[in-house]
Amino acid sequence: MLRRLRARHTADPVTHVERVPASAGEPAPWPAWAPEDLRAAFARRGVAAPWRHQAEAAELAYGGAHVVVATGTASGKSLAYQLPALATLLADPRATVLYLAPTKALAADQLRAVAGLELEGVRPACYDGDTPRAEREWIRRHSRFVLTNPDMLHHGILPGHAHWSGFLRRLAYVVIDECHTYRGVFGSHVAHVLRRLRRQCARYGRTPGQALTGPRSTPTFVLASATSGDPATAAGRLTGLPVTAVTEDTSPRGGVTFALWEPPLLPDPVTGEVSDLAPVRRSALRETADLLTDSVVEGVRTLAFVRSRRGAEVVAANARRALDEAVPGLGDRVAAYRAGYLREERRELERALLHGDLLGLASTNALELGVDLVGLDAVLICGWPGTRASLWQQAGRAGRSGGEALAVLVARDDPLDTYLVHHPEALFGRPVEATVLDPANPYVLAPQLACAAHEAPLTAADLELFGDGAKEAVDSLVEAGALRQRPTGWYWRHRERPEVDLRGEDGAPVCVVEDSTGRLLGTVDGGSSHFLLHPGAVYLHQGVSYVVDSLDLADGCALVHAEEPDWSTHARDVTSLSVVSVRAWVDAGPVGLFLGEVDVTSQVVSYQRRRIATGEVIDTRPLDLPARELRTVAVWFTVSPGSLAAAGVEAADVPGALHAAEHAGIGLLPLMATCDRWDIGGLSTALHPDTEAPTVFVYDGHPGGAGFAERAYRTASPWLRATRDAIAECGCEAGCPSCVQSPKCGNGNNPLSKPDAVKVLDVVLANLAARESAGTRSGGAADTAGPPSSDATDAGPPSSDTAEAGPASPDAAGNTAGGGSAGAAGEGSRGVALPRQDERRAERTGAEGSASSD
Repeated sequence: MLRRLRARHTADPVTHVERVPASAGEPAPWPAWAPEDLRAAFARRGVAAPWRHQAEAAELAYGGAHVVVATGTASGKSLAYQLPALATLLADPRATVLYLAPTKALAADQLRAVAGLELEGVRPACYDGDTPRAEREWIRRHSRFVLTNPDMLHHGILPGHAHWSGFLRRLAYVVIDECHTYRGVFGSHVAHVLRRLRRQCARYGRTPGQALTGPRSTPTFVLASATSGDPATAAGRLTGLPVTAVTEDTSPRGGVTFALWEPPLLPDPVTGEVSDLAPVRRSALRETADLLTDSVVEGVRTLAFVRSRRGAEVVAANARRALDEAVPGLGDRVAAYRAGYLREERRELERALLHGDLLGLASTNALELGVDLVGLDAVLICGWPGTRASLWQQAGRAGRSGGEALAVLVARDDPLDTYLVHHPEALFGRPVEATVLDPANPYVLAPQLACAAHEAPLTAADLELFGDGAKEAVDSLVEAGALRQRPTGWYWRHRERPEVDLRGEDGAPVCVVEDSTGRLLGTVDGGSSHFLLHPGAVYLHQGVSYVVDSLDLADGCALVHAEEPDWSTHARDVTSLSVVSVRAWVDAGPVGLFLGEVDVTSQVVSYQRRRIATGEVIDTRPLDLPARELRTVAVWFTVSPGSLAAAGVEAADVPGALHAAEHAGIGLLPLMATCDRWDIGGLSTALHPDTEAPTVFVYDGHPGGAGFAERAYRTASPWLRATRDAIAECGCEAGCPSCVQSPKCGNGNNPLSKPDAVKVLDVVLANLAARESAGTRSGGAADTAGPPSSDATDAGPPSSDTAEAGPASPDAAGNTAGGGSAGAAGEGSRGVALPRQDERRAERTGAEGSASSD
């Protein structure tokens, strides 16, 4: 199949082919405690015996140990937790099990699996936002295996814990599926939701020391994860409990042919030649749509993963159009799948894919996790998904019946994607990333403690459960008037419960309604609504285009009408940034490296209309939307004008040099941190008022930070070295999307200076290296974290189409232009041996330009 796909191109688009060989499985005997009727139920499903890693994890869990199973896709992690959980339910008719999944699709899939075992008395049921109210009371009273998600646990079950007291009192196991998805701010919130769950179990549960098979006051946690770095530590941070990891995958698997695919360069429409100055590659979306079309024509069942909701719609629509032109009606066998669809649409698409009614599906990462897509032959991955864990998770969707599989990573015209398809060693044969979360984040901890206090008054023992910073957070809530302290604890003072969004989506979902009919088309998270549903925006739903007439943020509703314009819309915003505090710094002479808190203010101010066929900008139209403020964590470096001048960077070129370095740095940070470029933002300026020096900022796109900037600070040298190499190795002359141009630049990728960006990074790297060799002083947290290059082992990025599993959507993570004057400052930077004021004034060069943000 890969040969046929390659043969359709004059120039071979494949830069590398990796062959992942098949492997045989290693079975193990059933545990002695597994009931005969449970073994028979698994046998009816085709499971003759567990694999060794399944049996090992099941033994640990049944013995009461908290365990995480971190093995590859399709390795049977479900059996590892189903076996002890179901055995306990059969042995103790009063025991209960709670299963948590990050997506509704995964929970629905697991419900089918457990219900299919037909075990008497288990009564599995899904309890989520799609569950009809008439069924909820029955589930609370009678279901012994409840499948839900962290959002429903947070918003529904824990606030109503009195109605769930019987279930919680008898809770034996908590299963946390796909736990590697709980990272960043979302993961930090979920960590505290689990601590709140443990708190309620302790209040209602029986005393420890009862029969091992019976419920305990602290239920046993069984976690399942894709292969990840240090899963025991991440699982322990998530649950607040000691966790044992099972990581050796002993399941059989078919071979995978994995191709790295770089779309061809486009010729100039006038000359017909490829430009050397700023070459442009064919869109990864169009390339993926063509590959999906070719696969469906060949009868190959294919799943295409696309990073954004709009992208999934575009790929599906283009493939349908091409298939109908080739064979009328064949386009009906391709569809899009994403969050924001109504429940009935999602279930029907899942059914059609499982039964073969659909041959091709373009999906966001909503289908990345766990759903058993039996019979798929190929997976197309449109753009780097953000982490090696996600890459292998998506690739593993194909070949689940043990047969051969094809996976193709289609590179976007982006610095990171270009780097990866030409450096396959960064993908293959490397460990996957560790999951990053920070339960001590005060922007997470304080709201979660407020939720806990609403559920039941907080005590000193509870503060130990919630960990470092809990007492300080409670004190701040008391000072703010949210809590009242009494001798028996801290009490929530308000009648309404706290409104806390686990996913950091900045507001309730916005409903998309067709104006003429009143029909609900879908929803968009509040954080993305300014970008995707502003007046005049083009909104896609299952290949049908709608234009937004109005956006009512107060009522959470956007009215749209059906229209097929020949243009697309692209929102633009402006951003400003101020430094609040410095946590740590590195003094490297004329270069300063900092980590600290910043305030970021952004506002969507306009949108462009672009021709779909050519990408030509038709016009830019103003918007009047409210500004948004974000306090977060940033890493930034400053460079003195004198050192830049000595490196050959003219004063007039400093803004473009810094801007280009910022773009590439944002693009390459996912190599070092568990993030996606849409999770982070940046700003560069030749004179920032807080640093009084040329400065490049990169910040987390989440309130309170998500750990990405800290990772960048600790790996500054390897991160900036990879950034410098990616720019220098690109074959273009003036800069292109493969090196320094950004898809989310609010300044229209202007100014940019590719050669000067290399010079800037050379200055920064040389001075950091000299500082490390000399052992020069660091400040703040650097004393404990080590020098910037001391933690360079974990390189690799992650994912998430935010609507499905993460924080900000493409277009929502700090896109664009900040204003402000630019200039040059003196040697050094604030906090690092600043020269006297008269020296700084004498060295200013008066370079003009704007601050640039992304």
